[in-house]
Amino acid sequence: MFLRFVLIGLALTSALGQTNGAKTNTQIAEEIIKESIAAYKGTCPCPYSRNRAGRNCGGNSAYSKPGGAAPLCYTKDVTQKMIDEYRQKSKEPTRRGPIA
Repeated sequence: MFLRFVLIGLALTSALGQTNGAKTNTQIAEEIIKESIAAYKGTCPCPYSRNRAGRNCGGNSAYSKPGGAAPLCYTKDVTQKMIDEYRQKSKEPTRRGPIA
């Protein structure tokens, strides 16, 4: 009897946690940021990146320096237009919500 309740609970938890498979805006923003960082050729794209010595890049990052490369490092850098273009390019179903 107890096992039955556990299995029902697991089934309900799984069903409630499922969506239509669409990524949230925040998840897409994170993917866009990963792609942007991966496309950067140097070792310090973002302030939170680590340099070769293992230290935070901080003000030495490309993100912190005006001009030149401008990698996306934070969700606030990703616009709704970028998210819409990502969805269109990847055929990602629309799932609205704020960018965190």
